[in-house]
Amino acid sequence: MIYAILRRFGQMLFVMFGISVIVFLIFFATPGSDPAARIAGRNASPEVLEAVRHSFGFDRPLYVQYGLMMQKIFITGDLTSFVNRGWKVVPAVIDAIPVTLSLVFGAAILWVVVSVIIGIVAAATRDSWLDKLLMALGLIGISMPVYWLGEVMNLITQSRYHDSWLFSWVPPLGYKPLMSDPKGWFLTLVIPWITLAVLYIGIYGRVLRAAIIESMQEDFIRTARAKGLSESRILLRHGLRTSLISFVTLFGLDFGALVGGSALLTEVVFGLNGIGKLTYDAMQNLDLPMIMTTVMYASMFVVIANAVVDFVYILLDPRVRTS
Repeated sequence: MIYAILRRFGQMLFVMFGISVIVFLIFFATPGSDPAARIAGRNASPEVLEAVRHSFGFDRPLYVQYGLMMQKIFITGDLTSFVNRGWKVVPAVIDAIPVTLSLVFGAAILWVVVSVIIGIVAAATRDSWLDKLLMALGLIGISMPVYWLGEVMNLITQSRYHDSWLFSWVPPLGYKPLMSDPKGWFLTLVIPWITLAVLYIGIYGRVLRAAIIESMQEDFIRTARAKGLSESRILLRHGLRTSLISFVTLFGLDFGALVGGSALLTEVVFGLNGIGKLTYDAMQNLDLPMIMTTVMYASMFVVIANAVVDFVYILLDPRVRTS
């Protein structure tokens, strides 16, 4: 098992290295993409461009530029923005991480709990009116774009009915740190949590229902019935347990992507200055260092999330250890 974990860790480091090289080449070595021209401005003279290249090290070999860039990102942390001069990129990303983690963790807890309940109830009442109703509601949740649902939620809670007893507790858009204001942190994130979780509740509920129904046809389920176990115990202790494998796989992929920046639309709609919002603003201004740092952060978090899922498989399933 230790060898399998070490091998997977080595693969993770290799993938991270490849991602860093590809991202660096895309932003700094693609023909026609001259970062010095972006820094100096449109009407800069050749002398100014040459001075900028020398100042930022763009006139040095690519491998040297790559090494310096990785050093500034991962070691010294003194990489500065090309748009907002003097603005440190790495500290800005670090400040944005708690916002994204707060959003994604809360939404993940909500969608996991609700989707497990929906999946179990729908599978237990297969082909009944309740099963069809839950699956229809899940399909509606999947069909609603996050940005549209977020704007509707803002319209209801921030404008139309904000003064009513039902939504008077909703604070203005934005984020409040957990440590300094726990209550404000919770209240500002409740509506974003619900908005982000709706999509995944529909997806995960339908996936879990299908997995449970499939597992209930297996031989070990028939053996459990032959032993005289109750249907509820068979469903929860045997059917649900084996069905969670696909659930965990899906969760690992989605959670990694969301923390890596896929929650962008939710952050933009609700004014949360997380990784997604930071990337969005950098793309608006073509701030190459910020874009590169956030893209590398997003990619590497997805790789780490997938590696964690693989480690869980190694611990849970002995067959994976020899594969």
